Amino acid sequence: MGPLQGLNVIEFPAIGPAPFCAMLLADLGANVLRLDREEDAKLGIERPRKFQIANRGRKVLKVDLKNAEALKLVRALIDKADVLIEGFRPGVMERLGLGPDDCFARNPALVYGRMTGWGQTGPLSAAAGHDINYIALTGALDAIGRKDAPPTPPLNLLGDYGGGSLYLALGVLSALWERQSSGRGQVVDAAIVDGALSLLGSHIGMVAAGISSRTRGTNLLDSGAPFYDVYACADGRWIAVGAIEDKFFSQLASKLGLDPEAALKQKRSDWTALRKTLAEKFSARSADAWQSEFDGTDCCVTVVNSLDEARNDPHLSARHAFIELDGVAQPAPAPRFSRSIPEAPRSPAASNTAEDALADWLDPGAIEDFRTAGAWKI
Repeated sequence: MGPLQGLNVIEFPAIGPAPFCAMLLADLGANVLRLDREEDAKLGIERPRKFQIANRGRKVLKVDLKNAEALKLVRALIDKADVLIEGFRPGVMERLGLGPDDCFARNPALVYGRMTGWGQTGPLSAAAGHDINYIALTGALDAIGRKDAPPTPPLNLLGDYGGGSLYLALGVLSALWERQSSGRGQVVDAAIVDGALSLLGSHIGMVAAGISSRTRGTNLLDSGAPFYDVYACADGRWIAVGAIEDKFFSQLASKLGLDPEAALKQKRSDWTALRKTLAEKFSARSADAWQSEFDGTDCCVTVVNSLDEARNDPHLSARHAFIELDGVAQPAPAPRFSRSIPEAPRSPAASNTAEDALADWLDPGAIEDFRTAGAWKI
């Protein structure tokens, strides 16, 4: 059983970072009930349910939050919950009568997780947006990309999931820890702009110290340094080099047939010449040939795998890093625990009845009462 076994979580309908946070909790054993809309809101990217990996691991109850009986049911569920997760714009839950004050009056120990891009306050709090907008505002997007090229959107990993989901999960678990001493819940205001800025902290410090410049593609970790970049191989694949430290770079130079001392001088004073040298060397052989050359060394060199190649990578295979649900290969739950080992997640395409979804939350008599009252469509 996972380490979060016994934790009851109510998840309101949302896209992106809120469902991903709920998935992380469910992956680790939390009992998450997802409340879905009866009608599709046409948000996010349409795809069949089994490919909606962030929705795995929980049962689903479809409700109309404008239905008075459905709201009574939702409030009954909130009474039983440890955690509530919602990703609406600020004010929506309050207008439904499900805001923090309403919920704390019923369940003072509830941890109320709010996931937004801009935050609950501020001039932009009510505005629409997506990952690219949030990281653009923080300066993160401006820092990513090559010199003299436009900023490069890093999928939606940095904002939605890094600055959003992970910080919401951290906030929720921190509030649960604090609850052990206070006995009280609280609101967790997880804004992607806050999380993305937090992730930028090290880079901001390096710029302030004069170690990095404000010009993207000219610095140590943004493709500016030739010893921290990717290079084309003879077969059209790519190799990733991360030999920052001199002791690792010296090994790299030796494996490439270069004089380590001369290469170290270039590393410190002539990045243009060093980049040309490395590009010429790596272009002479295939990626697999280079990987064989560097296996067992501390040169900090790896082949750039495609997603299909990653699934069959020997290291990831040895760690069972992928699982398969309904024929869809996907990442296994993370992180790993030595004792509290979670069960395999429920497929996002798995179906359930309303009664089945509620069985872990309400007694059979209450479920029947809500059914006959019309709390959900039959």
